[in-house]
Amino acid sequence: MRETRGVRGFVRRRVEAASARGESGLTAIEFVLLTPVLFFMIFATVQFALYFFADHVAQAAAQAGARKARATADQNPGGWRGEARDVADTYISQLGPQLVLGPDVKTIQPEQTTVGVEITAQIPTVFPGLDLTVHARSAGPVERFVEDD
Repeated sequence: MRETRGVRGFVRRRVEAASARGESGLTAIEFVLLTPVLFFMIFATVQFALYFFADHVAQAAAQAGARKARATADQNPGGWRGEARDVADTYISQLGPQLVLGPDVKTIQPEQTTVGVEITAQIPTVFPGLDLTVHARSAGPVERFVEDD
């Protein structure tokens, strides 16, 4: 019991000494200095989430466009490009129209037997002056139906 009173008395004396020295506003100053750091961390987390989701939307759209291109390039040699672009644009408009800004959808044909889709787009930013873009590419071999002899 005596030891408990001694600890309480010690704590009481320390608190009184701290307030007598004028350290009572130290907590407010710490709060003012740490609040911008906390807000920066919150906004950086939101920005990372926006970028991550926009990257996934662009990748899904490129894969869908490439699937369409692979399936139609053999039967429709001239029109597969438009169909693949339309599918990719539809995916973007369904999954993230406000997230993937100004998408540039290009069809690619690196080889005669390979087709694909490439997407480059801007994303909205939380921080002023920050310019972020996402890039997605998907390609694969043209699907061909070959009859047995």
